[in-house]
Amino acid sequence: MRHNPDRCRYNSGMILRSSGWRATALALLFVGAMEVASSAAPLGPMNLYVSPDGSDLFSGTQARNNLPKQDGPFQTLGRAREAIRVLRAANGGRLTRPVNVYLRGGTYFLPQTLVLTPDDSGTPECPITYAAYRDEKPTVSAGIPVRGWGKTNLNGREVWAAKVPAFRSEQESFHEFWVNGHRRTLARSPDTGFFRVESVPDLNDHTPLEQGQKRLKFHEGDLKNLKDTSEADVVLMSLWTDSHLPVQSIDEKERLVSFMVPTVFKAAPDDRYFIEGSLDLLDQPGEWCFEHRTGTLYYIPKKGDALITGDVIIPWHRQVVRLQGDPQDGRFVEHVTFRGITFSNSEWYLPAHLTPVDDPRHASGFSQAAVGVPGAVWAEGARDCFFDSCIVSHAGNYGIELGRGCQRIKISYCTITDLGAGGIKLGETAIRAAEADRANSNEVSDCTIQDCGKIFPSAVGIWVGQSGDNHITHNDVHGLWYTGLSIGWTWGYGDSLSRNNVIEWNHVHHIGSPAEGVEPILSDMGAIYTLGVSPGMVIRNNHFHDIAGLRYGGWGIYFDEGTSKALAENNLVYRTTHGGLHQHYGADNTVRNNIFAFGRDAQIQRTRVEDHLSFTFVRNLVYWDRGTLLAGNWGKMQAVFDENTYWRVGGEKFDFAGKTWDQWRAAGMDAHSQIADLGFTDPQNEHFELKPGAEKSLLGFVPFDVSAAGPRPRQQAKAPG
Repeated sequence: MRHNPDRCRYNSGMILRSSGWRATALALLFVGAMEVASSAAPLGPMNLYVSPDGSDLFSGTQARNNLPKQDGPFQTLGRAREAIRVLRAANGGRLTRPVNVYLRGGTYFLPQTLVLTPDDSGTPECPITYAAYRDEKPTVSAGIPVRGWGKTNLNGREVWAAKVPAFRSEQESFHEFWVNGHRRTLARSPDTGFFRVESVPDLNDHTPLEQGQKRLKFHEGDLKNLKDTSEADVVLMSLWTDSHLPVQSIDEKERLVSFMVPTVFKAAPDDRYFIEGSLDLLDQPGEWCFEHRTGTLYYIPKKGDALITGDVIIPWHRQVVRLQGDPQDGRFVEHVTFRGITFSNSEWYLPAHLTPVDDPRHASGFSQAAVGVPGAVWAEGARDCFFDSCIVSHAGNYGIELGRGCQRIKISYCTITDLGAGGIKLGETAIRAAEADRANSNEVSDCTIQDCGKIFPSAVGIWVGQSGDNHITHNDVHGLWYTGLSIGWTWGYGDSLSRNNVIEWNHVHHIGSPAEGVEPILSDMGAIYTLGVSPGMVIRNNHFHDIAGLRYGGWGIYFDEGTSKALAENNLVYRTTHGGLHQHYGADNTVRNNIFAFGRDAQIQRTRVEDHLSFTFVRNLVYWDRGTLLAGNWGKMQAVFDENTYWRVGGEKFDFAGKTWDQWRAAGMDAHSQIADLGFTDPQNEHFELKPGAEKSLLGFVPFDVSAAGPRPRQQAKAPG
């Protein structure tokens, strides 16, 4: 019998009208039986539909409600997931045709995080796709709307207030609030910018880096006693980390603020910080605060805010979507695609019950990159899945995380913005022995990652941990307080799974200082930051610029602890506070055919000299107008410099780590290099193209063009459905 879609639709609707949910399952079983009966003939995709005004009692096989409103799309994604399981069960546990789940425009507030397991997988021949319907814009939200607003008075000010339902055990509070798609500010002081630590009473010359402090001294007038001190947190930026410090007491006379947990690393005078979360701090339009005791949310609206009729949302679940496979048992979530969907309004925060005794590293934050913050969209044990043209926005987590056992997953043309932490995480901090447990061979391409680090400023744009064979290409990463791309998670020369990672054609800019005129608050960062032995790592054709560190460490390419066997070529790097290239220590790296320009303090830096070759620096162009050429330790060479061209603007004289040009060459460096005008067309205005014929005098340098760095144009095709 040949499959007849119209007849199938008619019969499923007839069955539906008789007995609700049970009938819907029977209808889908009927469809499955039709598939089995027609298995000799090729089967096209089966389309299911979900709409905010649908019903989970409908068949889900129609894009809109029919006129008598007796059939139409499902209302929830969970119902669509169950429908696919019914189809699978009807065919002996397998799919016989691709399945498309089309989401109509609107917001889908999840009753719980949407979890897909291996039982929700497709196959290469019969993939499962969750996609936006045509040109509509569906949002899957882990938050809840806040309603019932009314005016009241608080601390002598008129504010708006609404009750918030009691939280469940997985989340005790929330730190984010959005009005009509715009993040609002948790009540804080100062209202903008940061205070600066005056001194650290418990700090001395012998305090180790890893020892945090529980007291800080503040400048006169910065902090005041609060009626609800226990509700307030101090957020401190120190070195390359952020510490979230529940306040124990504020002593205005001694100008001391004490915390319930220590800082992540030792604090220092002049570290930046602010205080937030107290009702006493609620004093500006656009600020909000939550009173735990009464379950009341208070807000001072900004001009134009519509609290009664607008979208007012707080986070409710820690994650939006979880792909939950079991790599240890060989069970994976496979062949699932998400296309054109926005994921929003989740939040993760440091557990309130955690103490230094439990885990001193995580009592107030993380040692680097906010690495413990999970993704709003999270996967473990997933393979051959695809995130295409999705948005992750207005959330408190990282955007997308591909953890243990995630392989051959592609994230493409996605936008990740307004997040509490960073953009994308690939891999884990752990080195897994079994191949099935390892995260590798994933791709992030043509994505835009911007405006992140709202809660955890130390988060990074794209983080690759113990993971290899990844391709990071044509992305635009900007507007973060810390590193753009972070590759590797082994300090020193020990075991590492970070190998054969290719990072090319990325545009990474405004890192450390996320926008023009904004001062940095952290140190020790790069447009790209690498760790550990990394054979096969290639960094090429990238456009890196406007990288700023606070005290030190605003570098373009940063080879940190043990970075070895990496290649950096054809990269354009300019406007960095501390240099275009820094190698802390490592071995056998190659830096060739790059342009380094306009480092503020230095152009090239090496910190530690070891008894092996640090790096080879050849056929590069170095161009600057202030600062030194070389910084760091050059007591012994242990490096190869050759065929480079150096030029300080105006032909001003410079030295090579205290050596003259002749002394530098006598030490075996730059035997075939030169000091000469590079012939850029307009470097002051970011045009580093060479004037016609200039390359002939540049000692083998091959001109390159990074204008294609960043997301590639994509031909827009009308979405199916």
